[in-house]
Amino acid sequence: MFDVESLTLFGLIALLLHALGVLTALHAITRSKTSQGAIAWAIMLVMFPYVTLPMYWIFGRNKFQGYVRARRSDDKGIRHVLERLQEYRSVFRGTLADDHCGLRVLERLAKMPFTRHNRVGLLIDGEATFSAIFAAVDAATDYIVVQYFIVKDDQVGRQLHEKLIAKAKDGVRVYFLYDEVGCYKLSKAYLGEMTDAGIAVRPFQTTKGWGNRFQLNFRNHRKIVIVDGRTAFVGGLNVGDEYMGRDPKIGPWRDTHTELAGPVVQCVQLAFLEDWYWATHEVPELNWDPEAADGGEQEVLALASGPADPFETCGLFFVHAIHSARHRVWIASPYFVPDAQVIAALQLAALRGVDVRVMLPEKPDHVLVYLSAFSFIEETEAAGVKIYRYQPGFLHQKVILVDDEFAAVGTANLDNRSFRLNFEITIAAADARFAAEVRAMLEEDFAACRLVKSEDLTGRSFWFRLAVSVSRLMAPIQ
Repeated sequence: MFDVESLTLFGLIALLLHALGVLTALHAITRSKTSQGAIAWAIMLVMFPYVTLPMYWIFGRNKFQGYVRARRSDDKGIRHVLERLQEYRSVFRGTLADDHCGLRVLERLAKMPFTRHNRVGLLIDGEATFSAIFAAVDAATDYIVVQYFIVKDDQVGRQLHEKLIAKAKDGVRVYFLYDEVGCYKLSKAYLGEMTDAGIAVRPFQTTKGWGNRFQLNFRNHRKIVIVDGRTAFVGGLNVGDEYMGRDPKIGPWRDTHTELAGPVVQCVQLAFLEDWYWATHEVPELNWDPEAADGGEQEVLALASGPADPFETCGLFFVHAIHSARHRVWIASPYFVPDAQVIAALQLAALRGVDVRVMLPEKPDHVLVYLSAFSFIEETEAAGVKIYRYQPGFLHQKVILVDDEFAAVGTANLDNRSFRLNFEITIAAADARFAAEVRAMLEEDFAACRLVKSEDLTGRSFWFRLAVSVSRLMAPIQ
């Protein structure tokens, strides 16, 4: 049995934790970017401080101040790059003759222009994506930039590993930036062998600085490969065998990437440079002279977003794209945990007669996110929004199509983490030909889907519906 002194000590500790919970709840209320997030954190902090306090200290922050300060740095190298790109602005800035989608707004949001004389191609699934990336790496003569959220030491990971080491030994400069959270299983041997070959290997360093020591929120979710400043690859695929459809537990993997040439490559490269500078405080010598792509006629924007932005860039991009639709807005995303703004935009678009479709995976890989998506069915269905579940395997692509003139492919999911917490990048093309290619791709995907109805939730057991409701409450902090 406990003696009086032990009980008194236990009571004082409990009182202190509850007091800290209340104070931290006040902090969450004043700092959270959404009322739902503030309420979710406040309730959990007051009711269950023993568990929630460390969770808040790790996951509760939504602004990456260290990165903000680095971005504002007056480092001459970064300023020189920006000045260099400004010299080409008049030559390569897009014309945007038909601006019905309000594309100039996206330029202001991205703080980057649409550029012309680009070529953007779709890479559908892993075989096409990695074949194109490996071919470009093999052809590199000056430098290679590789930036991923997840890299695994498996068959495809080893292929990349061996090719990068071979190019480094041939005198090609290689920069390898990885996210510590996404690559937490990546072995020291994998990284060490690249370092020994002369590759500049760096973690993104989410936890760099005392103020970031325990937080895990600000993940670098970007997937970028750049070769010689002439070719770039951006999209949904990380480096791992499951992205090739080789994991028997997951099955076929449906994903989309893009291959880029033209001035947009320098815009993608600038996003990498900011991340590299945060991680290293170094400015590598890269090719900052944009060049028109052979046969390139497409106007393209590289929209980088993250928790260091003055606005919620990623979320605003989706809201604006949905609001601008006149005929159709089709979205494919592995995760559907939208905030109130996105739900309202989808509802309004459907109510004004727009063909609104959202494609999600049938198979879950994150249970809470999977359950949360069910909670949005009734309110979207009532307005005419159609939600589909992809059947053949896991759907991981992040794609949006607006009417017949605008399409985007990138790394951002339709959830709170991508909107507010992750570093993401989206390639948006104001081009009818690219939009037609995306439309044909998505039509084939929709043919492999089933339409979701409200009965998918109401017909389930009480316990399933309760789990969905609880997951919905947790949505702002997932």
